[in-house]
Amino acid sequence: MARVLKTQGRRGEVAVEVLSDAPQRFVEGLRLLTLAKDGARRELQVETLWPHQGRLVLKFAGVDSISEAESLAGCELQVPQDQRAQLESGWTYVSDLVGCVVFDGSREIGRIDDVRFGAGEAPLLIVKVGSNQYEIPYAEAYLASLDLEGKRICMRLPEGLLEVNAPLSEEEKEQQRNIRKLSS
Repeated sequence: MARVLKTQGRRGEVAVEVLSDAPQRFVEGLRLLTLAKDGARRELQVETLWPHQGRLVLKFAGVDSISEAESLAGCELQVPQDQRAQLESGWTYVSDLVGCVVFDGSREIGRIDDVRFGAGEAPLLIVKVGSNQYEIPYAEAYLASLDLEGKRICMRLPEGLLEVNAPLSEEEKEQQRNIRKLSS
């Protein structure tokens, strides 16, 4: 439903980016699950909330200091699976995408580590491959099949899409260093 961006205030409040198409579901008393990057989960209850500078500020019961709120930064906020709203056809929960393996045809690309919004019309799948990552638009035009139970997404990616944000080769890094030396 949302992602915690940072602490906000001195009494344990956090600023969140709302990812849900139903922001009216955020109400006092709402029970949410936090999902940290390391996979740890925690249940919290919204004590108070208010809009602030295009974001939503949440105060959770039992989170009463900046240091307690800092542990929430970067967490996804989710409703328990049995309380999820039924999505329209073609819509998917971000939490269902994270952890899926992405394929281009029969070639495995990597595992989805995150989903980012705001970079264009389609959200970006952040796909990790070792220490490298690819940003792949999650666009219907590229989606061949989706198997959430099997954690598998098959795509038809345009030629060269992965190379656009591929890591630089040693030769390319050397060329960039030489260009910087010349321009200094």
